[in-house]
Amino acid sequence: MTDDFGYLNARVRVRRSSLLPEGFFQEALNLNFDDFVGALGETPYAEHLTGEDLGAVDRAVAARLRQVVGSLPELVGGETREAVVMLLSRADLANIKTILRAKEVGLSAEEIRANLVGGTLPEAVLQAMIEAPDAAGVVQALVLPGHPLSAALREAVAAGGEAEQIEVALDRAYFEGLRKLAGRIDDAFLQDYLAYEIDGVNLSTAFKLAQRGGVADADAYFVKGGRHVSEALFTRIAGGEVAAVDELAGTPLEPLAAARDLGELEHALRCLLLERAGRGAFDAEGAGLVTAFVRAMEWEAARLRLIARRAYYRLPVEAVEREVFCS
Repeated sequence: MTDDFGYLNARVRVRRSSLLPEGFFQEALNLNFDDFVGALGETPYAEHLTGEDLGAVDRAVAARLRQVVGSLPELVGGETREAVVMLLSRADLANIKTILRAKEVGLSAEEIRANLVGGTLPEAVLQAMIEAPDAAGVVQALVLPGHPLSAALREAVAAGGEAEQIEVALDRAYFEGLRKLAGRIDDAFLQDYLAYEIDGVNLSTAFKLAQRGGVADADAYFVKGGRHVSEALFTRIAGGEVAAVDELAGTPLEPLAAARDLGELEHALRCLLLERAGRGAFDAEGAGLVTAFVRAMEWEAARLRLIARRAYYRLPVEAVEREVFCS
């Protein structure tokens, strides 16, 4: 099987043409649930819709994501395949964190599923993780030889760390693995994009620690490999000096400089990372185009689920509008 991004990108371009236009989301946000399902039935998601309830929408979104993104590793071999699997595993990282947090606050299986999207984990494994009673049970469910996060999760939980420490251990395992791979294949776009991802992870962690009142050993939560968020800046923010984020003004992370709470930061960060990933659309021979497509599809899936829930539960548009758009 070919080990070549150029070959893969030719196929990604075809799949990319089926992304939903921005106008769909602008119109769908104001529809009632029945009309939303009807509108979704006129898109490429139609073949996956097997009902007219919220569960049917979730299943259709998950099925399409598996069809157009989850199957990408099957098209190539070698280091190209490794890189694609690692890109998809970014969603595994987010999903594992979501499940672990849910165990702490007692969310239902439905509430957990509403926040999961994409990734490489088989449905049976995800279901077992969702049904697990605690973090130790999640570890037992995630028994996948070779998965980049399985061993890291097992070791972090066994060490008895708190939630943030477990998440940092997972972040370090994931990003270190992808950084090494990006360096090995000498992909400039992937290396650059990863630096932004790591900066974002560090800022999110720092804001969370600041909300808790800070910690004495903030450096233990820092993930190396970023470009614009130094360990010193991280430590200041984590210690409660949130306004220190102002120092990002004049850097490529300037859109984050105005954030003063975690919600503001995560909204601005999501939009910034989508924009940075989108620049890969012009990378015909490297990992850029695949990165742009994977992130765009994951974003599309998340938006559809948010809009579906707004309509199903008859929430005001304002309840989700900020999470559905980046403007």
